[in-house]
Amino acid sequence: MRTFWRLLRFLRPYRRAVTFSAGLAGLAMGATVLIPYLTGRAVDAIRHGQRHTLAMLAIAIGVAGLLRLVLTVSRRMVAGRVSLGVEYDLRSRLYGHLQSLELGFFDRQQTGQLMSRVTVDLQAVRFFLGYGLIFIMQSALTILFTAAAMLELSPGLAALSLIPVPIVVFVAQRYGRAARPAIQEVQQRIAELTADAEESISGVRVVKAFAREDQQRERFGRAVGRVFEQAMISTRLQAFFSPLIGFLPQLGLAAILFFGGRRVVHHSLTLGQFTAFYTYLLMLLSPMRTLGMALGMSQRATASGARIFQLLDREPRLVSAPGAPPLPDGRGEISLRGVSLRYEGAGEPALRGVDLEIAPGRTVALVGATGSGKTSLVAAVARLYDVENGSVLVDGADVREVDVRSLRRSIAVVDSEPFLFSASVAENIAYARPEASRHEVEEAARRAQAHGFVTALPDGYETRIGERGLTLSGGQRQRLAIARALVADPRILVLDDATSSLDASTEREVKVALREVMAGRTTLIIAHRLSTIALADEIVVLEEGRVVAHGSHEELLELSDLYREIVERGLPDQVFLTRKPLEREVAGL
Repeated sequence: MRTFWRLLRFLRPYRRAVTFSAGLAGLAMGATVLIPYLTGRAVDAIRHGQRHTLAMLAIAIGVAGLLRLVLTVSRRMVAGRVSLGVEYDLRSRLYGHLQSLELGFFDRQQTGQLMSRVTVDLQAVRFFLGYGLIFIMQSALTILFTAAAMLELSPGLAALSLIPVPIVVFVAQRYGRAARPAIQEVQQRIAELTADAEESISGVRVVKAFAREDQQRERFGRAVGRVFEQAMISTRLQAFFSPLIGFLPQLGLAAILFFGGRRVVHHSLTLGQFTAFYTYLLMLLSPMRTLGMALGMSQRATASGARIFQLLDREPRLVSAPGAPPLPDGRGEISLRGVSLRYEGAGEPALRGVDLEIAPGRTVALVGATGSGKTSLVAAVARLYDVENGSVLVDGADVREVDVRSLRRSIAVVDSEPFLFSASVAENIAYARPEASRHEVEEAARRAQAHGFVTALPDGYETRIGERGLTLSGGQRQRLAIARALVADPRILVLDDATSSLDASTEREVKVALREVMAGRTTLIIAHRLSTIALADEIVVLEEGRVVAHGSHEELLELSDLYREIVERGLPDQVFLTRKPLEREVAGL
């Protein structure tokens, strides 16, 4: 019930529209209830040969029908506007809230599960708030007005015919209690199905590469089967309760035909009154069925609302402190003091007591085995995760005490597999700074060695890139990512193994671009190749979350067994084993 009342709060901005819609529904029901009464009068007028009265009643019935039409159309338009407004508000709030959550939240969530909540669950809530409530109110008003008219015609017959109403309400409540958990489970199964579908589509290249189409179909078939099995439980409940709700009013109808017919035969009730009464009783059948369906709709909305509120109630755990100042001006000095970092749910910390000082404008390579803490260290600097112990300072300011947006605007990342949006080349380059001029975008592309291939595209900078940029080669995506970093103009640059997947020729082109973007900036390089390490002024070696060595290439070859092992095992065919030849190679690019 608490979830239901919380859902109703989304109607607050539309109070006037909802009230207006309810008023229109009430007037439409008034016109609807008037028609059987006029029809009964018309039947009696026919029996008594009252032509003038019959003509007037026929006109009145036509006017009432037209009025009901106008009111119903108007009510549907208003309700539709409310429904779409609620959907807009809910969708915007959900998306905005998801954007506010920290990266750690998404590490533990399936994309398909989240997509199901912002689509399937949201639609169920939207339809109920926009239409379901009106259906319930309209059905209740129809029952109320019709009951009043029946009581006015014949209190005894009205009491007899209305006996099924409280029974219908009781049965509908029982259905609601039984259906809610079943429907909520269906929604969860649909979310799992959506997650499987999203994963299969996103990984279609892997599926095709390993010829695993049959296995994916079987996996998806099992997910569809789980939805089917759970939906059947809900369907069985509906198959029993819905006909029962429709059957109960028929008992009242049978009673009225018998007892009302006897009164007409004994002349204690006119044929016109009986016709009106019988029509009113028929009018009760539809709202009773609608009331049952609307209550079922409310159960679906409540189940979906509970899943939506699970997201909305998840407070962001990484936010700027109230009144936090922006990151102070500086040149990108980085200081880690006793930093420890543990991911939620992880048994061991990713970083353990890390102390590191990086001077402004220096280029530092982070090396170590997989899981040694390289990416975690960079994530701590950008405050993508909060450290467990110690502090991270950028230009003298603790990253937890400054506005997180200003911090991240000062840092740009070039990944090994850069993400590009399904948008134009120009929009992707200007993503970090949308106000950048076309001249700035093109200049960044030139410096990133991307201008040549961009102008060769069908529409140049207006060419739309396919999803994730997969219509471009790896080297082209890398250069666009570098251009994006140049437009951002950060004081700290992160190169996350940015050349690891490139061939030698493309790597040379990308490194020319990297030297452009690195100039004058503090740069952190997560590296696995000596040719990439050659770009660094100093090297930090990590092992199991600790800094175990720090120095130049030559110093580490002499002093660090681990670094020497990394060089020998990871790059046995490298001939550039000193920094000067490495520098000459890069300088020659």
